[in-house]
Amino acid sequence: MDAQGRGRADDIDPADQWVLNPTTGEYELRLTPSAPQSPVPGPRRAASRAGAASRAGGTAVSGSGGAVRNRTAAPGRETRTAPGREVPPQRRRRGAPEEPPPGRRGRRPVKQKSKAKKTLLWTGGVMAFVVVAAAGGAYLYLQHLNDNITSVSDDGASTGGFQKDKAINILLIGTDKRTGAGNDGYGDAGSAGHADTTILLHVSKDRSNATALSIPRDLIVDIPDCRTTQEDGSTKVIPGESGVRFNTSLGQEGRTPSCTMRTVTELTGVKPDNFMVADFNAVKTLTSAVGGVEVCLAKDIDDPDSHLKLSKGKHVIEGEQALAYVRTRHSVGFGGDLSRIGLQQQFLSALMRKLKSNDTLTSPTKMIKLAEAGTEALTVDDNLDSITKLKDLGLELGKLNTENLTFTTVPVIDNPAEKVKTTVVLNETTAPQVFDMIRNDVSFTEVKEQKKKEAAAVAARLKGTKADASEVRVQILNGGAEAGSASATLLWLQNEEGVTKSENAGNAPKSLGKTTLEYAPDQADQARRLAAIMGLSGSAMKPGKSVTNAQGLPTMTLTLGKDFKGAGVPLTSAAGKTPEGVQKSTADKVECAK
Repeated sequence: MDAQGRGRADDIDPADQWVLNPTTGEYELRLTPSAPQSPVPGPRRAASRAGAASRAGGTAVSGSGGAVRNRTAAPGRETRTAPGREVPPQRRRRGAPEEPPPGRRGRRPVKQKSKAKKTLLWTGGVMAFVVVAAAGGAYLYLQHLNDNITSVSDDGASTGGFQKDKAINILLIGTDKRTGAGNDGYGDAGSAGHADTTILLHVSKDRSNATALSIPRDLIVDIPDCRTTQEDGSTKVIPGESGVRFNTSLGQEGRTPSCTMRTVTELTGVKPDNFMVADFNAVKTLTSAVGGVEVCLAKDIDDPDSHLKLSKGKHVIEGEQALAYVRTRHSVGFGGDLSRIGLQQQFLSALMRKLKSNDTLTSPTKMIKLAEAGTEALTVDDNLDSITKLKDLGLELGKLNTENLTFTTVPVIDNPAEKVKTTVVLNETTAPQVFDMIRNDVSFTEVKEQKKKEAAAVAARLKGTKADASEVRVQILNGGAEAGSASATLLWLQNEEGVTKSENAGNAPKSLGKTTLEYAPDQADQARRLAAIMGLSGSAMKPGKSVTNAQGLPTMTLTLGKDFKGAGVPLTSAAGKTPEGVQKSTADKVECAK
């Protein structure tokens, strides 16, 4: 190839390096060697050269002798072409500076794009977390990557897709289906696959925080009836089952990812917006695409089942070794699935840190590899079936700081019905509160700004003298709580807490998400006493004005919102505190697997 084509000739003006892309019809600056002209990687087609010349207004002439000069040249200069190569007339881009004076010719400086505009972003899941990261960088050849994506119907199990102005809930499913090269040796080769690793990723409405909730595969759940779309386009309702392992919600009895989505909704009360599914190959290809992921072990591991053999300390793993790492369970913790979940969460944290690092963000090669690997490894629902949609989701997720992403697991206990403990059931004490926090968009992390605001509200409204319970005068309204909540609260306050000057005022004019207590400034001591009794946070206290009760006396107004759980149940637990005993970690911290 001649010097002009490669952009390496010392005597070639940079203006000569602007060539016509026959596919797009636009002129492009060619500084790198052999830059492809097609949006999809592939060999440059010689047949397009004559067409390019024709569109440029010149005549392509081939020959075996010297440079060809019978093409229309750009104003004020002559176009030189190497033997046998036709180049379109050169022109200067709109707004580009005039050519430099003699002796100062060279490559034009390339304007650096800001890091914020690099859309290599993260998601979650042992395999699926990084797919959106890859998709975000896929603008280089959209159609090619669109063709890589496999989509299946959500069968009406989702919300219809994420929205930019609302909280986002993505269901990430890692299946143990043994498809792909080199995976048939992992046992259970003929299996249709299970929901082997499942994470419900919740991203807050304001994008300030997120929660990645792992669902144990051996959790006993009820799988609802599931309408699925068959390969021929017909629909089939697969009967549900009660008291079965969660992982049977996918693959078994012909169940599709939409069945797993319905099961998660039944379990948590959270209806996912979208789902993503990936198999073993995703771990291998994605970790190799970023050049490996650094993990840390607190002890030596030699697991004959997963084939992982690593010494204590830090290691950079990729490919088969990375897959062995996330499949290991017998050599960590208590040797069960819950221990493996902790290992996977640490792996995901490390993978996300690698994706957000300069080493990845500034490497076009890695970004392209991620785009290829990610889209090939991904199966999505039909509401998320294009690079454009994935990019939009990635941009939303990319607004999050990893220090505000919490990894946690559904609270469980050993199945009491089993003598040999192989499955788990919900911890009914803490699990409902975890689900409630996600439904109500409550952060599991201590976001600094939110913590400051809440602390200021608590300090201003809760501190100070408190009136005796017998002096508290309040009317109770039902503003979204279960029917009968106002009456039950009235009886509890009067009989159990000594708040005798209280009355039931019926239903509120409108429903509220949060329980509130409105009071006049001169009732602050009463409000503080009632807040202490009810377990109200400072943010639930609303300084305002009083109203009159049935006796015509000034009274406060307590409105029971949708977050109200019953008379005597404190409300402060749902105001940003993780239930006691729930394990959690954040993606910005390096932890060593034990």
